[in-house]
Amino acid sequence: MNQIKIGEFIALKRKEVGLTQAELAEKLLVSDRAVSKWENGVCMPDASNIPELCKILKISINDLFSGEVVDMKDNTKKAEENILALKANEEEVNKKLFFAVHFMGIFSTIFFIGFTFLLAVTMEESKAFIWIFLLAAAVYIICMFGCLALDTAAGYQECKNCHHKFKPSFKKIFLAPHIGYTRKLKCPKCGKKTWCKKVMK
Repeated sequence: MNQIKIGEFIALKRKEVGLTQAELAEKLLVSDRAVSKWENGVCMPDASNIPELCKILKISINDLFSGEVVDMKDNTKKAEENILALKANEEEVNKKLFFAVHFMGIFSTIFFIGFTFLLAVTMEESKAFIWIFLLAAAVYIICMFGCLALDTAAGYQECKNCHHKFKPSFKKIFLAPHIGYTRKLKCPKCGKKTWCKKVMK
C-alpha cells in the first residue's frame, strides 16, 4: 500500500470538491494537522474516518486504498490487491509490536536487577533503600503490564487442536499459564483448552 500515492490522491480529491484542509478536518471532526499528515503520506486515516472521508471526496473505499479512481472492470482485482496490502501492513505492525515486547521486557528486567544490585551494594538497609526499591519494583511491574498489552495487540494465538487463530483479551492473556509466548487458552471455535502458540499471520 503506497501511502504517498494515497495522500496525493486525498489532496487531489479534496481540491476537486473545493475544500481546504481545515474545512475537511472540520467535517471529519479531526485536526487540520491530521489531514496534512494523510496528504503527506505520513499516516493513513483512522478506520472510523474512512467511510465519511470517502463520502465527502465522492470516491469509494477501494479508490482510496488504490490511490486512484478504479475502473469498474478492474474493481475486483484492485480490491483483492488492497486486501493483501492491508494484511501485509498488519503483519508488519505485528512484527514491530512483538519486537517492542522483547525489547521492553529484556531492558526493564536488566534495569530492575541491575538497579536492585546497585542499591544493595551502595546503600545500607534503611527507609530510603526500601522506598527506592519499591519505586523500582513499581516501575518494573508497569513495564511488564505494558509488555503484556503489546503482546495482546501483536499477532494471534493459534489453537493446537483446530488451528483457528484468535485474539484473546488482555485479561485472558494475563491469567493464562504460559511458557514463553505459548499460552494455555480456550479456543473460541472448537471450545477446547490447548497450548496455543503465538503467530504473526
